Amino acid sequence: MPVEIVGMVGADPPRSGSSLHVIGGGIDPDYLATFARAHEESGFDRVLTGYSSSSADGFLIGAHAAAATSTLKLLIAHRPGFVAPTLAARKAATLDQFTRGRVALHIISGGSDAEQRRDGDDLDHDERYARTAEYMQILRRVWTSSDPFDHDGRHYRFAGAYSDVRPYAGTIPLYYGGQSRAALGAVAYCDVFAMWGEPLAAVREKIDEVRAAAAPAGVKPRFSVSFRPIIAVTEDEAWEKARRVLAGVRESARSGAGRVPLGSSAPRPEAEGSRRLLALAAEKEIHDERLWLPIAGATGAPGNTSALVGTPRQVADALMKYYELGVSTILIRGFDPLEDARAYGRELIPLLRAAVAERDAASAG
Repeated sequence: MPVEIVGMVGADPPRSGSSLHVIGGGIDPDYLATFARAHEESGFDRVLTGYSSSSADGFLIGAHAAAATSTLKLLIAHRPGFVAPTLAARKAATLDQFTRGRVALHIISGGSDAEQRRDGDDLDHDERYARTAEYMQILRRVWTSSDPFDHDGRHYRFAGAYSDVRPYAGTIPLYYGGQSRAALGAVAYCDVFAMWGEPLAAVREKIDEVRAAAAPAGVKPRFSVSFRPIIAVTEDEAWEKARRVLAGVRESARSGAGRVPLGSSAPRPEAEGSRRLLALAAEKEIHDERLWLPIAGATGAPGNTSALVGTPRQVADALMKYYELGVSTILIRGFDPLEDARAYGRELIPLLRAAVAERDAASAG
């Protein structure tokens, strides 16, 4: 099972070398093109374009990144509720045709009532996940139906839906995540279930939970975990770098340069994934030898804030332990986004791919 390595791109240069987010801000087309090419040259398979209620449109960010590269695939974050699923299916299929099959969608239901309301959505947490499940079913039907069809569901109703444009390879992969019980209702409709970086035992437990929820539908989703690797030539240098990053993130959060979303510093975030990371950060600073969570604790865990700290070899070894649990997609991005993407390509990604190939060859033997 080859590993898929995913990065993340944004359209505006960071304000510091301790950037919590790459989405938000303005548009710098040249920077985005350079950022995308750096991922392609570093051996990433795919890049995520993020989503917030104030950031640039992910489909257009992805289109520009694809135009600047030749093989790099896209993972476009998309929130149900603001674009009809029939239209979203055609948008995604159109871009997939132009890029010759390089598109995947990351379906996010939304973890903040306040942010959802900024775009006019008043559904509560559990109803958002119910809507997501229906949305994903409709996407797949639009992409595959040979005849117009009607739909009369809980959140969507339409008659005679049909699309002239189909995905390049017949369908488009759907990535999806959510740590709450309500999120399990949609796992049967995703290809990849995505998680933030948690300790190995917690990830193993979640994998078992998702597999059990998807089993009645005969579905076996793959799994993704996200990390923020902090690497250096020696382990001592890596930990010193981690402490500098933490200090920089705290300063960026205070000044606004880190683009921390509004409400992310609330004492008790609404998103279950953020709550889990905060609880783990409060429990202890380091889990599983080098999973480091103080950045999550200092910022309210508004997204992927789980760091792996060490040399490239040590971090690759840590990532391999997740691969051995059944995780086949690894999303990695740094706090100095462009330079870290290049640094990962020099050693970390080649080491990880070699370790996966060696393990798979041994298993086959």
